[in-house]
Amino acid sequence: MKKLNNKIKRKLRNRKRLKDVSFDRFRVTVSKSLKNISAQIIDDKQKITLVSASSVEKDLKLKKVKKIDKSNLIGEILAKRAIEKKITKVYFDRGEHKYHGRVKAFAETLRKNGLKF
Repeated sequence: MKKLNNKIKRKLRNRKRLKDVSFDRFRVTVSKSLKNISAQIIDDKQKITLVSASSVEKDLKLKKVKKIDKSNLIGEILAKRAIEKKITKVYFDRGEHKYHGRVKAFAETLRKNGLKF
């Protein structure tokens, strides 16, 4: 049997726990690299992406801001786009990332801007 990486184990464990609990909500998933961050709101029943935001979009790429500020900005944009599509209840899937730093700032910004999870 192949030994799994700790990040992959954490990701699988988090997803399993979240899918058992939340069945009437959409999933907010976060992916980040060393420079950029992106997020999506996904409908798991239909398996489609409803809303997305990324720091590599044209208008955001031109701005020179710190990484934490990018996370806050992406959180505001994603929340605004979600509310336009009448999405208010979601669950937060941080994937393989620990809940601190940019991921935590992103989640708190979503909460401030009207998403409930």
